[in-house]
Amino acid sequence: APPSPFLLPAARAVPYGNMAATAASLVQYVVLRGDLARPPRSWPLGAVVAQGCHAALAAVHGYREHPDTGAYLEQGGAMRTVVLEAPDENSLLDLSKNLKEKGIDHQLWMENPEGIPTCLALRPYPKNQVQPHLRNFKLLK
Repeated sequence: APPSPFLLPAARAVPYGNMAATAASLVQYVVLRGDLARPPRSWPLGAVVAQGCHAALAAVHGYREHPDTGAYLEQGGAMRTVVLEAPDENSLLDLSKNLKEKGIDHQLWMENPEGIPTCLALRPYPKNQVQPHLRNFKLLK
């Protein structure tokens, strides 16, 4: 009989000896510009949330072959995402530059056609590996 189309292929198996312990510490950080929702820009809440969704999906897609991304996605409803605030465009661009220099995988999202950097998202990482690089950013409120 042919294999069931509902089984995940073996290639999707995550190569961790103790996946439960590792997967539990995985988190995806999303850093949104807080100034977008405030005057003078005053973007609607939905438009700002969409930027975070775009960046998060772009990061997961861009790093889909990384074992941490696979382990994160396998968690389903237990996935952890932390949304932080960058006060403005320059702070977001500086963060992106610093992460790049440190070799931290992320995606900077640009709103087009305007070419405005709005958000960045890291691929899923063990929290302790990336939290120190984000300690200057507060939770988005």
